[in-house]
Amino acid sequence: MKKMLLWMVLVATMSVQAAPSDLATQAVPPLRPLSEQPKAARLAAELLTRHHYKAVPLDDAMSVKIFDRYLKLLDGEKHFFVQGDIDQLRAARTRLDNAIYTENLGLPFSIFNLYTKRVIERFTYARSLLGGGFDFSKDEDYQYDREKAAWAKSEQEIRELWRKRVKNDWLRLKLAGKDDNAIIETLDKRYENSLRRIGQTKSEDAFELFMNAYATAIEPHTNYMGSRAAEEFDISMRLSLVGIGAVLTQKDDYTVIRELVPGGPAQLSQQLQPGDRIVGVAQGKNGAIADILGWRLDDTVAQIRGEPDTVVLLDILPVDAGPDGQHKLVPLTRKKITLEQQAAKKSIIPVAEGQMTRRIGVISLPAFYVDFAAQGRGDPNFKSATRDVARLLDELKTEKVDGVLIDLRSNGGGSLAEAVNLSGLFIGAGPVVQQRDARGGVTVAKSSNASVAWNGPLAVLINRRSASASEIFAAVIQDYGRGLVIGERSFGKGTVQTMLNLDRIVKNPTPAFGELKMTIAQFFRVNGGTTQLRGVEPDIGFPSFADGENSGESSFDNALPWTTIQAADFSPQGNPRALLPNLRLRHAARIKSVQDFQFLIEDAAEISRLRKKNSVSLNEAKRRQERDEQEARIALREELRTPGGSGESKAGGKEGNTRQRARAQDDGLQADERDLDNELAAEKARKSVKDVFLDEAANILSDQVGLLERENRMAAATAAVSSVTPARSLGPASAPAAIR
Repeated sequence: MKKMLLWMVLVATMSVQAAPSDLATQAVPPLRPLSEQPKAARLAAELLTRHHYKAVPLDDAMSVKIFDRYLKLLDGEKHFFVQGDIDQLRAARTRLDNAIYTENLGLPFSIFNLYTKRVIERFTYARSLLGGGFDFSKDEDYQYDREKAAWAKSEQEIRELWRKRVKNDWLRLKLAGKDDNAIIETLDKRYENSLRRIGQTKSEDAFELFMNAYATAIEPHTNYMGSRAAEEFDISMRLSLVGIGAVLTQKDDYTVIRELVPGGPAQLSQQLQPGDRIVGVAQGKNGAIADILGWRLDDTVAQIRGEPDTVVLLDILPVDAGPDGQHKLVPLTRKKITLEQQAAKKSIIPVAEGQMTRRIGVISLPAFYVDFAAQGRGDPNFKSATRDVARLLDELKTEKVDGVLIDLRSNGGGSLAEAVNLSGLFIGAGPVVQQRDARGGVTVAKSSNASVAWNGPLAVLINRRSASASEIFAAVIQDYGRGLVIGERSFGKGTVQTMLNLDRIVKNPTPAFGELKMTIAQFFRVNGGTTQLRGVEPDIGFPSFADGENSGESSFDNALPWTTIQAADFSPQGNPRALLPNLRLRHAARIKSVQDFQFLIEDAAEISRLRKKNSVSLNEAKRRQERDEQEARIALREELRTPGGSGESKAGGKEGNTRQRARAQDDGLQADERDLDNELAAEKARKSVKDVFLDEAANILSDQVGLLERENRMAAATAAVSSVTPARSLGPASAPAAIR
């Protein structure tokens, strides 16, 4: 999925840092494939060419696609290679298939090593520019999105590109109020960290990137995962891990504690706090401490995680201590950590209408998660999205809500079985989704729920990043007429993947070969259509911030086409679309008076304009004018929000206004360059901002509840009239019946 450009995100494409500008280009030893990687590549190829839903032979034609995809993964913005490099590498275009089949990966690794060399050259050059300063009175532009640009034709052209890139980095910091010395220090460290990180690249990184170039050249949702990536995927599905309960980040050479998970060993120890730096790790209370200063974050995490009820010893440099401050040793016993922040959550939104207030229950579901291992071993308390949502529905019923809104925004999917089971909570037993395999065979996945958990008014909120299992759920609610779908058109991923553990296939005792996430089927709605490519079209649409051309399934050049099959045998349970004309009129009338909603419409248009512009001025006066105009727009919005012009927003008072101004100002920094306390405060402020789309979705559902109640009253009245109206002759002499 492609990036969305906010107006203030003018260039920040480097997540790195620096050293003295006279430092010569550092040399990094070339990477070579590990002994097991050629075998893993060959095994993956055999599986992909035989069992993939869109099985494609690994031949010269596929080699060309792999080559192009590999370059895109390495240098998609064309910041490092020049045309001469591409010409030099062209001989490899039809030889990558042979590299896999002959189990000789020297060629793809040599491409990666050339990329590494170019990255070092570019960032070294970037650092050399810091001593000269820049003339910000000149009229020139910097193109910040180069995905569709041509490769730089020469070394001179790529250096000019980097000069503008560094100049823009400098200007952003200058506009944020930094003086020249502070800017040089910040950028120097930023570029140095880039060099350090490229120097930490491992053979596993190069191999995983190359194999993903192969996998995604077949179709977008097939991936290769190394052992660590596969473990992270498993964690995201089961929402649990064994560790100390700390969220870690990296700042310069340090591993820093960003957050403590409530109830985890780190928090319960009362010896750690955000900002503490982990400089050493030992296994066991008396183990030898390994100095981890300068380590990659994933290497540090691998040392801290482990088996449950084992001890890890941390060497801590406290947050308030200087680099030479006193350390402390903190032993922690590893425990199972449940990632509750990523689980389903509920809330209630009160919606006033006249003299009454309706209560709309909201269930936010970030993913369709399930702990397969715990489920497989019969654990009665295994974690799953369906079980969590069922529990939350029971709580909402106890709290007497009038309707339920399922928020699936940015839910990228997960377990297909969970999508089926979750649908059953609202439709009961019946077909949920159809699957067609590579041979054309169609199976129907059905919910076996004998009774529904919620049979009242229902709506589903989606956006462009709602994908896969989210689309299955939204589609079945729509097809059954069970509820409304509100928001943006969804992603359009209508394919089914399975995980193949390559080590299990070859019976490796220890993880070495990694895993394949391979597409094996395409799913279809019960009405016979598919969400593939087109997604789910909402009944009531909201403004979209997504780039229609570069987001969603339609942005992939090798996505499967949209098609249809025969509808499944199912019975619609309602017809909420009959209310749509009235609901749309109410929605349109309401948002005209909701200033925040109008502001979002304006913001979406501004983002679209900037996306098409694709460049930024490097003239300081022009940039200051753009910034001043943006701040003036914010100030005007504050006045419009405030009755009487007191300057206090209805959505948070003066503090809310201050937060909005802070969000609009570009500080020129990257996440690892900001003060941790400020970063956490900003994140908290972002979470507290009024969710205009969620509120309007709740209003729409409340409207639906009201219309249904009116229909029920009218139906009841009609039935009552019918019960007291006397029978009368159908002849011409009949008189109107009196109703008492």
